Amino acid sequence: MTNGHFLVAAPHKSSGKTTLTLGICGALAARGRRVQPFKKGPDFIDPMWLGAASGRLCYNLDLHLMQTDEIRRLFVAHTTDADMAVIEGNMGLFDSLDVEGTQSNAALAALLGSPVILVVDVRGMTRSVVPLLLGFQHFDPSIRIAGVILNKVAGARHETRLREAVAHYTDLPVLGMVHRDPRLGIDERHLGLIPSNEEAKVRSILQDITAAVTDYIDLDALERLATTAAPIPRAQPLPAVVSAGMPVRIGIARDRAFGFYYPDDLEALQAAGATLVPFDTLHDSHLPAVDGVFIGGGFPETQMDALAANTAMRQSIRAAIEHGLPVYAECGGLMYLTRSIAWQGRRMDMVGVIPADTVMTDKPVGRGYTRLKPTGAAPWAPCPAGVAFDAHEFHYSHLENLSAGLTFAYEVERGAGIDGRHDGIVYKNLLANYAHLRHLDGSPWAGAFVDFVRRVRGLSNTA
Repeated sequence: MTNGHFLVAAPHKSSGKTTLTLGICGALAARGRRVQPFKKGPDFIDPMWLGAASGRLCYNLDLHLMQTDEIRRLFVAHTTDADMAVIEGNMGLFDSLDVEGTQSNAALAALLGSPVILVVDVRGMTRSVVPLLLGFQHFDPSIRIAGVILNKVAGARHETRLREAVAHYTDLPVLGMVHRDPRLGIDERHLGLIPSNEEAKVRSILQDITAAVTDYIDLDALERLATTAAPIPRAQPLPAVVSAGMPVRIGIARDRAFGFYYPDDLEALQAAGATLVPFDTLHDSHLPAVDGVFIGGGFPETQMDALAANTAMRQSIRAAIEHGLPVYAECGGLMYLTRSIAWQGRRMDMVGVIPADTVMTDKPVGRGYTRLKPTGAAPWAPCPAGVAFDAHEFHYSHLENLSAGLTFAYEVERGAGIDGRHDGIVYKNLLANYAHLRHLDGSPWAGAFVDFVRRVRGLSNTA
């Protein structure tokens, strides 16, 4: 069992929390600690970086999509062989969809008994940081803010004044004074950091961030603080996905264009009997020999020249879909399967199997949680027809010139989807939606997809 854990949070977004959490994971791992990272809420990009920093896959803990026992099960399952766990929050510490804060970072900390480390951007502040800290410290008695990291400190004089103010008015230990430092930077895009699968210098960037955190943050104090976490209540082990037939091979698009996959979803596909076969939409000339395909999210618009130039792969995917290969696509995968992507005044041809054109926008079209109700028209679904389930979406694009008479897998009860009312385009054995699904108790999509692949390939109910 892990020797402890803590949650890194902030008063608001863009406080430097993610960068510092990366550095903390990297610095602890450099000490030889087995650091298990987690990310609160729906997110693909931060977990990719956290996984690279720690050397272990990062898992998402989501109070909206997951039941509390699911969170405990996932947390326990992936910390049993770790020295400590580091949870990165999202948004502000107390931000939530509801006024009671039941889905906040604070609620997650209370559920897991995690001490909270508060990262505060102190630009333009000295003594004024005190009422902020006191307010956060006393707002919710169910959590314990165990220490503070003051970020973007201007220099030695600024640091001295901050230390004096915090020590005089509060009992919070200052775990770090992080000065403004060019080493602490990762380029951002509309959904956050540039994904690590696109960044060619991931290792050097993480080394710089780790070095800065080692200079500015008291790692010994962090390790001591982790051991003060409350014991996690015993939870049932993660349920196994039952395989009901012969193994299948599922191709997974993994390259600079597509990399948004939840590791526990991929593990659920494998547990259901799928061998995952990676392929590269930018460089491979054709699909590998597979029984089905999963094209996840990403930023295909940033790679649209290379995607368009790889005519052979586009033709291979289109021919496979036309011949009935089971294919599932989410968000970026959906965009890739349309006729074209238009971005920054340019348009490039894509696979063309979905009769629509993708147009990038400056503002989000769909961002946040979505609720979908299966129509019964899909070849497979995570829930029976009429039984709604929750998912999420993040897209700065919409589809134009949709052909009439399309078949949709879902009615959208909350969210944007494809046209504000529907999501999930169905064509032959293709299902493509803007929504990102998670394999959970309430939406066990991985097993449903693998079973469908078996049925199509004639592999069901065989020994």
